[in-house]
Amino acid sequence: MARLREFDEEKALDAAMHLFWEKGYSATSLSDLTAKMGIQRPSLYAAFGDKEGLFEAALRRYTKLHASKVRIKLQNRPVKEGIRTFFEELVEEEYKKETDKGCFCINTMVELASHNEKFEILTREHQMYLSVLFQELIDEGVRNGEFTNNLNSKALAQMLVTSLVGLTVMIKSRPERSFIDNSLAVILTVLDQ
Repeated sequence: MARLREFDEEKALDAAMHLFWEKGYSATSLSDLTAKMGIQRPSLYAAFGDKEGLFEAALRRYTKLHASKVRIKLQNRPVKEGIRTFFEELVEEEYKKETDKGCFCINTMVELASHNEKFEILTREHQMYLSVLFQELIDEGVRNGEFTNNLNSKALAQMLVTSLVGLTVMIKSRPERSFIDNSLAVILTVLDQ
């Protein structure tokens, strides 16, 4: 008879996700993980396979939560206002934090995607999902007259995702706030189409 898991897998996965997010894949040891998750190594292996399997599960959980959060932030307001507010709040929130972990998915893209095909695919999938989300929103803006009919919504959505990634990476190095504010002001001029 198989033993029941003696720990809350979701809580343990959340703990692992936050630790990986803070330290990255390479700098996080199995001892760090088991201590943070409150489990023993055999339980980790039984539930997630190995460190890479746990990291993949944590990344998938993060991207699901992040995508949901982005979708909610963009809803229930005019399209241009929603996009503008989303970016402005992103910058404001990041500069309020004392430590900047950035985006777990983008951190993974930078650390692992160039030499691990699995994480290249997972991070690209998240970027594509966000692009589709923005494109759907922009298409709605075209339908309701906020944007012109000849707008290339796919290209604009992809540019917004590229800008989102770029801003998030730049903010990790804490440049002068005016540097980011000036960049964001130029990025948001694309909404005036």
